[in-house]
Amino acid sequence: MKIRETEVGTGRPLVCVPVLEKTKEEVINEIEYLAESAADMIEWRLDAFEHFTDYNEGREILQHAAPLLKKKLFLYTFRTAKQGGMASVDRETLTDLHDLATESECVDLIDLEFFEEEHPARKIRKLHKQGLKVIASHHDFYETPDREVMKMLLEQMCAGGADIVKLAVMPQNMEDVLKLLSVTNEFKEENPDTPVITMSMGKAQRSLLRHTKKRVHPVRWRCTKWRIFWRESIKSCKMRSFAPTGFANL
Repeated sequence: MKIRETEVGTGRPLVCVPVLEKTKEEVINEIEYLAESAADMIEWRLDAFEHFTDYNEGREILQHAAPLLKKKLFLYTFRTAKQGGMASVDRETLTDLHDLATESECVDLIDLEFFEEEHPARKIRKLHKQGLKVIASHHDFYETPDREVMKMLLEQMCAGGADIVKLAVMPQNMEDVLKLLSVTNEFKEENPDTPVITMSMGKAQRSLLRHTKKRVHPVRWRCTKWRIFWRESIKSCKMRSFAPTGFANL
């Protein structure tokens, strides 16, 4: 899949860096910094922004970001508290925040919490008509579900029309991590045209990554300063305790 001039899902994994700053000035400064970095994709985590319901401030940030992002993909995410984010909003507010992204001239992808939506496939079709690619996501911070359940979740998001599907789970042991890898590989073989991101969060996956050379994920999240990194080419990383760690496959 090609988004602007960037191939997603083939070749080397892309590096995505989230912006988790609280104020308008901090968000803009971070985007300016990352625009000059080695990151391939910048994710604005809007739920971390303290004035996310001030749509004028949001527009100002997006307007400032637009000319900086000509060579970077821009992912727009509001992670709700139910899915591990920093804020709770009603459905109407979330729709307004998504509409704000469609008005901008810089957002390439939007993260949609697929199973939190009342009519996710309809929402995806609407976002497609507005020119955005959609990452359908689901997060389980309690466990790693059974193989059949994880496969079903990925398949439902794919069938709903998502451009990219993303599943993050919490492993209890190394077996859970291997189980997710197996499901990811199986889904990818059956759906070769749909990039897939999976994350096994926590210490177990880190051990696996140190001992395996297999790279199955096309996009990796890493951090500069207060963010999560996924590649050593971006320097000065300070880990943020609440941010998810894992491996992703776009």
